[in-house]
Amino acid sequence: MTASPLTVSPTRTATAPALPAARRWSKRYARRLVVTDVLAVALSALACHLLFLGVKPLPIPTHSAQVLRITYPQFTLLLAAVWFALLAVLDSRDEREIGNGSTEYRRVLRAGFGAFAATIVAAFFLGLDLSRGYVLAVFPVGTAALLASRWLWRRWLARRRVTGAFSHRVVLIGSTETVLQTARDLAREPGHGYHVVGVALTDGPLGGSLGGLPIVGAVDDVPRVLRSVGADTVLATSSDHLPPERIRDLAWQLEPRKHELVLAPALTDVGGSRIHLRPAAGLPLIHVETPHYRGAGRFAKRAFDLAVASVLLVILAPMFAVIAVLVARDSPGGVFYRQERIGRNGEPFSILKFRSMCSDADARRAELTAGMDKGLFKLVDDPRITRIGKVLRRYSLDELPQLVNVLRGEMSLVGPRPALPSEVSEYDRRELRRLAVTPGLSGLWQVSGRSNLGWADGIRLDLYYVENWSMTQDLQILWRTAKAVLTSDGAY
Repeated sequence: MTASPLTVSPTRTATAPALPAARRWSKRYARRLVVTDVLAVALSALACHLLFLGVKPLPIPTHSAQVLRITYPQFTLLLAAVWFALLAVLDSRDEREIGNGSTEYRRVLRAGFGAFAATIVAAFFLGLDLSRGYVLAVFPVGTAALLASRWLWRRWLARRRVTGAFSHRVVLIGSTETVLQTARDLAREPGHGYHVVGVALTDGPLGGSLGGLPIVGAVDDVPRVLRSVGADTVLATSSDHLPPERIRDLAWQLEPRKHELVLAPALTDVGGSRIHLRPAAGLPLIHVETPHYRGAGRFAKRAFDLAVASVLLVILAPMFAVIAVLVARDSPGGVFYRQERIGRNGEPFSILKFRSMCSDADARRAELTAGMDKGLFKLVDDPRITRIGKVLRRYSLDELPQLVNVLRGEMSLVGPRPALPSEVSEYDRRELRRLAVTPGLSGLWQVSGRSNLGWADGIRLDLYYVENWSMTQDLQILWRTAKAVLTSDGAY
């Protein structure tokens, strides 16, 4: 989304609903999750029961002195009930977590592990001789079904939130600068479920509009106007004009269970896993962990890279041979293209690709990229690209040889794209932070728009990855990479 410095493009929405309806979306959505959770658990348990035990109501053998008469169908019903209860106890449908982030998925996983542990403990103490195949199959299958259903619901929810539906309706309060910045950030990511419907300024007018958003009055008037604008959340941005006493008085005026107060600290691009709230002396202290790239996490990432790259190179060997023949026959020059790039901590290395351009491409680069934005050296209709090169680049097949760079440790499967020495020479102190981690075959920039994104947005995404790296995020990026490659969005 493109916005001018003083304009926020608000999300499209219908007429503001009355306040009681503003929070009903979370209950409606939770009820839908209940239905699909029941179906996922029940159908998974039924499928595994039929696969391993058949249709007969077989009794469960027991080696206990006290015989417990229970059949497998009865046990399956109990298992499904316990599993579903754990999903509720662990708040897997909490409105603060659904729709974005990994917390919802982690709670679903914990419910699966909890149900498995409860089954093992119960079988041990009751002396039940359960079918090992059934027990070992039902939990992975059920958990996978639950995660898949939650992912599908999340996709559905994201599409609705683009129009402002199924979102918290927010009134922003704070200074003009912080309110505008926060409104832009929230409008850029509507999937997080915060739809701004009004603002109140500590240093501005009491009426009119700001960046396309209506000014609802003074900050002290906000609790009284929430109903009229159909809002359920007050979001206080960082401002010197909002001291703790004023925030506390504002919280006292909000209606319990109908309104929420959210504080936005002066932090940006910080992942939730790095933030910990630790109250001390009546102060809600926010601890932000310092990013680190050593230890077990880095070892796990390297081991994962080696395993996946090795397997892919073996599987894709026939494709490599076919591409090599096509490249050699299409135009004069070598099959592979090598170019110096800058890796982790500024170390240079030679990146490997299938050649997709004519042999004099580097010599012609300067004249073609004159006047382009910093760091953006890809052209939509690059005359240097060969016929077979267009196909290779469209589906990112030209980058497959970089799996060799991954094996060498020069690259990772996921990370910021390796930059050219000429680009690094123009980096400022902030942009140099990209070099703190190993560059990747794919990255957050690539799966968020590839060449369609501007330099500033790409750098912001790369720095977010550097500051908040995790194996979970890497797996999510690899999944999104596969989708981006298949759709060829932003590739040229």
